[in-house]
Amino acid sequence: MVYLTGSDPSLSADIVTCQSSYGKTILLSIGGATYTEGGFSSSSAAVSEANLIWAMFGPKQSGSSTLRPFGNSFVNGFDFDFEATVQNTAPFANQLRTLMNADTASSGRKWYLTAAPQCPYPDAADNSMLNGAVSFDAVFVQFYNNYCGTQSYVPGTTTQNNFDMSTWDNWAKTVSKNKSVKVFLGVPAAPGAAGSGYATPSALAPIIKYCKTFSSFGGVMSWDASQAYANSGFLPAVKSDLTSTSSRIKGRTAVEALNF
Repeated sequence: MVYLTGSDPSLSADIVTCQSSYGKTILLSIGGATYTEGGFSSSSAAVSEANLIWAMFGPKQSGSSTLRPFGNSFVNGFDFDFEATVQNTAPFANQLRTLMNADTASSGRKWYLTAAPQCPYPDAADNSMLNGAVSFDAVFVQFYNNYCGTQSYVPGTTTQNNFDMSTWDNWAKTVSKNKSVKVFLGVPAAPGAAGSGYATPSALAPIIKYCKTFSSFGGVMSWDASQAYANSGFLPAVKSDLTSTSSRIKGRTAVEALNF
């Protein structure tokens, strides 16, 4: 958890450098495994909080005195990582989407709204948003710490049982408000990054190949950056599997900034 009491000039500069020099998309993730506040007391409270988040981390608003931890820099969108039941998240997300759409109309900037549900479908924490109520650009499905993680993938068969990428592909095409939403394969980036679900690059390769057969597949999300950095060879291997000539998917991955 990071406690923000003011603006961090170095972090602000880093964000701008990542965006402008390296073409990276910066998302602010909200929630987390230790989040216990339970969401928002009402729809109106959720909308108010969304307006506050936008004032803090979106484009700087003229005349605003709202604390801006990143100074004049701003993120490219928002991600929801709720892992326990929360209330009134749909109006919160929809207000952020409304604000982003308004900015796109006036500035042409592209914004992203994403979520990180766990692989059992429907997701217990995010279903009120994922049931068609909110338009997401991508979901980073956590295929770890659950029975449906990558460890349940059965090589050599097109019909999987517990490894339910097909279920999430069906969600993308039939339930999601945005039928062009991308589904990312979320994996641990190292053996110690999660309780279960880590796959070595060689074991992950056929899983990625299988996921490529689904048109909603967007890429791979690895948790987390520090674990991936320390696990030498993991990210280059994932990148190679994603960008091989057999792939027909262009997606944003945790290892290379591509386009949704």
